[in-house]
Amino acid sequence: MSETFDFDRFVTLPRLSDLRCSPVGSRLVVTVGVPAPDGKKLVNSLWEVDPDGRREPRRLTRSASGEGSPAFLPDGSLLFASARPDPDATDDAKRETQALWLLPADGGEARQLLAPEGGIEDIRAARSARTVVMAGRMHRDAGTLDADAARAKARKDAGVSALLFESYPIRHWDHYVGPRERHLLSARIPEGTEPAADVRDLTPDAGAALEERGFDVSPDGRTVVASMLSDDIRRPVVNLVAIDVETGRTRTLTGGDASYDQPAVSPDGRSVACVRTSLGDPETAEEGRLWLVELESGLGRDLAPTADLWPDSPTWAPDGSAVFFLAARRGSEGVFRADLATGTVSCLSADGTFANIAPSADGSAVYALRSTLRVPNQVVRLDADASEQSPRVLPSSALDATAVGTPGRVELIETTAADGARIGAWLVLPPEASADDPAPLVVFVHGGPLGSWTDGWHWRWNSQILASRGYAVLLPDPAFSLGYGQAFVQRGWGRWNEAPFTDMIATVDAAVARPDIDESRQALMGGSFGGYMANWVAGHTDRFRCIITHASLYELRGFHGTTDDGNWWEFEFGNPYEDAHRYVEQSPSRAIGSFRTPMLVIHGELDARVPISEALQLWTDLQRHGVESKFLYFPDENHWVLKPQNSRLWYATVLAFLDHHVLGKEWVRPELV
Repeated sequence: MSETFDFDRFVTLPRLSDLRCSPVGSRLVVTVGVPAPDGKKLVNSLWEVDPDGRREPRRLTRSASGEGSPAFLPDGSLLFASARPDPDATDDAKRETQALWLLPADGGEARQLLAPEGGIEDIRAARSARTVVMAGRMHRDAGTLDADAARAKARKDAGVSALLFESYPIRHWDHYVGPRERHLLSARIPEGTEPAADVRDLTPDAGAALEERGFDVSPDGRTVVASMLSDDIRRPVVNLVAIDVETGRTRTLTGGDASYDQPAVSPDGRSVACVRTSLGDPETAEEGRLWLVELESGLGRDLAPTADLWPDSPTWAPDGSAVFFLAARRGSEGVFRADLATGTVSCLSADGTFANIAPSADGSAVYALRSTLRVPNQVVRLDADASEQSPRVLPSSALDATAVGTPGRVELIETTAADGARIGAWLVLPPEASADDPAPLVVFVHGGPLGSWTDGWHWRWNSQILASRGYAVLLPDPAFSLGYGQAFVQRGWGRWNEAPFTDMIATVDAAVARPDIDESRQALMGGSFGGYMANWVAGHTDRFRCIITHASLYELRGFHGTTDDGNWWEFEFGNPYEDAHRYVEQSPSRAIGSFRTPMLVIHGELDARVPISEALQLWTDLQRHGVESKFLYFPDENHWVLKPQNSRLWYATVLAFLDHHVLGKEWVRPELV
């Protein structure tokens, strides 16, 4: 049994994100995250990578607070966000806030440009102007940074923490929408050493409309295009709006017929590429399309009408002739190119999972981050015009494949469902698995449900850690998974308990029929929608020795009223106030009398997407019905387990539970709980 890859090794691997390429010249910068010295949090820094791959990477920033959200000004100067203290501030003026910083293109010390008390979350810089747009937290109608700070001080001095809400929704993922809301701020970056000027709140009454929504700025810095959630609680949609930076005047570009997000303004400033998602209903699944919207008229069209793909992260070629995008494709997440003139779509990448598309300034190359099930993100280079290519790996702060030390070998398998659909899955096998020494099987069910197990690295559910302990891990893509066409999504839409369940079981049957898998030792685990499926499985089969359910949905009618965006679920399950039968019939809670399999329930208190109430009801029902069960509770985590030491405890508990029930080892309670 291999012991070369455990959590201690896993947690030290660098985590690469936010790859950016300068609009002129050839600067390539990536964010790298590593654990802090005390191991209690991740700290990011910015590194410069040689686009030609000749020089070793160079670290650009260093602080205990870390840096992120890089963006380039036209002269190659680097903007970033950081909570590092300002060395030029007086002692009484220093405070921990995520501020805007600038690192000159020719080197030197970084300087602080702007420090809103509510902090900033994301940065977009104009391609040919010194205008920057940031997402930041502001009090409603404060208008200015000084007024926002005064509002916060008044609340603090009065000892008030209460929030008064007047519209829905009031939460998002892990926080309440207030007292500060996500707004868009614009600023001009002067030449020289002056701080940011002309700071404006472009969305003073945003409410919850900008939570987790995309935005971009035109090359001349005069227009911001943002995605904004409507205030219709019965029919929520996301529209594109154009905001004049000078006057603050807002125009709605789309008409509420679908949801439009991830806007990217074209190099000529005349149009916007985005992802258009149709509004589903209980009979028809929603569908994502690559869409073009003209800024002047608001007219739109499909940029890839013949491509049966669900696009993500549209990014313009520098000359405006094409739009690059990401999309799942039968177990991978590839880089695609849509030609504007012809509508033809080609896939630049052959395999692997890609993220953060960054075209070179001259348009000849596309840089990106690429990972596999064996190797975390690395910076790679693709030819902008070639198809199905293996990328060139550039020297970065990432480790190469041989240095990572992951033991599990990876296979792509396919199974045929009862209706003839082909179901894809990844199988990760420990090196010693064979017909003479078959491995026990652990099934991971993905979340979403609109998602997929691509051939990519997973920081929260890492199959290689289990493979190092001798487990085979099955990663199935049942009905509803992306990458297999719209018809495959439709098979699971509004019927979670049907094809998604039977597809998953069919894939498990195919896996355990292999001689290198031990059919008598199976376990299943899933998070979010995967947790829903874990709960459904618990009530409908006893084939698994144990089940682990994380951030899981259990009673759907009650879930509708407690989740942060319950109205979105009505597009799939209908209006529960008029007809709740889909919610009731598909709730795993209905089958609690049939639960027999030992279960580990995991949940975070701060989870607003799947509230802790779901876990509490499941836990109570398991205990009242005499089902052997344990409950791992995280008071300081949300839908995911993000803090390194909490992640360590998560893996320790999961592995102890699996070892006890699958391998027959004595239960050993993890330390510190």
